[in-house]
Amino acid sequence: MTRIVGVELSNQLRDVTLKIYKKASDYARQKGIIIADTKFEFGMTSQGITLADEVLTPDSSRFWPADKYQPGQAQESYDKQYVRDHLEQIRWNKLPPAPALPADVAQRTSEKYLEAFHQLTGRELDV
Repeated sequence: MTRIVGVELSNQLRDVTLKIYKKASDYARQKGIIIADTKFEFGMTSQGITLADEVLTPDSSRFWPADKYQPGQAQESYDKQYVRDHLEQIRWNKLPPAPALPADVAQRTSEKYLEAFHQLTGRELDV
């Protein structure tokens, strides 16, 4: 990255990324969720660095229930790992077109996302 955007911008992006992650991770941890990893996508505008795309969602992060965390094991999660596991189970070759998800897989994934939302906010979503 440093070769592409330079040392100064790379350092700025690293610092911003770590600051956002730490704040979110500390908040989630207080709510019983470990944010195991996430991604941030940045862009540049005439005003400087901008944070783009989805941020700290179950689609862009791995959310694990802290009370069920077991080092060295596959973790229970509130993220899209459920979909990944299904696709591995049916041995999808990862080439387009992607297979349609069965209704039960889509429903359970939605439920996991809603569980994370509730745990993080204390609120329910009317969906």
